[in-house]
Amino acid sequence: MTVALESRVFSLTKPEVIEEVSKQREVLPGWVAVEPSYASICHADLRYFAGLRRPEALAKKLPMALLHEGIGVVKESGSPDFSVGDRVVVVPNIPGAILHPEIQQKNDVPPNYSQGNAFLGSGYDGMAQSVLVHPAECLVSIPEEIPNEIAVLSELSSVSHHAISHVEEKLSKKGTRVALFGDGPVGYFTAAMMRYLYGIEAERFMVFGAAEDKLANFDFARTANVLTYDFQNETEKFDVVIECTGGRFSESAINQAIIIADSLADIIIMGVTEELVPINTRDILEKGITVHGSSRSSTVDFAAVVEGMRNADYREALSKILPEEVTEIASGEDFRQTMAKFVENPGWNKTVMHFNW
Repeated sequence: MTVALESRVFSLTKPEVIEEVSKQREVLPGWVAVEPSYASICHADLRYFAGLRRPEALAKKLPMALLHEGIGVVKESGSPDFSVGDRVVVVPNIPGAILHPEIQQKNDVPPNYSQGNAFLGSGYDGMAQSVLVHPAECLVSIPEEIPNEIAVLSELSSVSHHAISHVEEKLSKKGTRVALFGDGPVGYFTAAMMRYLYGIEAERFMVFGAAEDKLANFDFARTANVLTYDFQNETEKFDVVIECTGGRFSESAINQAIIIADSLADIIIMGVTEELVPINTRDILEKGITVHGSSRSSTVDFAAVVEGMRNADYREALSKILPEEVTEIASGEDFRQTMAKFVENPGWNKTVMHFNW
């Protein structure tokens, strides 16, 4: 039987404008109604809220509810896998196979690359609403020992997990050396996972960044400042290099990664940029480098991350990126002010919100 629920939606109608609207949500068989409880802001949310996307992209996506990083509590369930009151992590990527079963999908393609998929807060209402109706297969239960503030970090961690999965076999070899570019949140999440879930020790793990205060947080790895590191003359080479910078720093980070990459190395590109980036293809060819593009994640990555969060040392590392205070959200205006503050100063620590519906 279909259950209809009313959702209070904080809808972005145009840049910097949030309107509270009411929408009816139907809980179909196999779907679950979740009340979002905690959420975090991504830079993708910032680009929509501040109007930093191309005008044609904004016109296509808006109006919509933002946010794709979050957790919630089950309110109604059309699935035997979840019960009312369960705490769940929300997987924002809804596979095309669910939304468009008429589309023939390629075999062995992960759901995050499927045709016809949808992503919360990207032209599809995200977690800034009181009732999110979501497919059961895009939810992951949260174990009791994992606090809400840590569980809400699952999404960005899952993106790191998907990226690292490209080189999982290589990482299992004891001699593999790893370098990572990026001292922001994406870099930190990926580096923490490398150390605590994949066991990459500091002696074979280097993190490159540009801000000494940010690099100081990476106390489980060796660090180097890209502004002073002698890329042309340093002799240390790496088997896996991960780029987590994005934006205007992508060009320098990718080309520096090529310089320090060993023969037959793997380079994983995670940073997003709106501009084309010129790269040194000659050395890619001469060294036999494999370049992986990695975007988003799927349920299997979330499940692995949530299981990994049972590790107390990993939870302790993740807690460093939490804010001093969780921001309480009770209205659309509260949400607008929080988004505006994030645009003004994104900071290194994640912004975490608690919804009071």
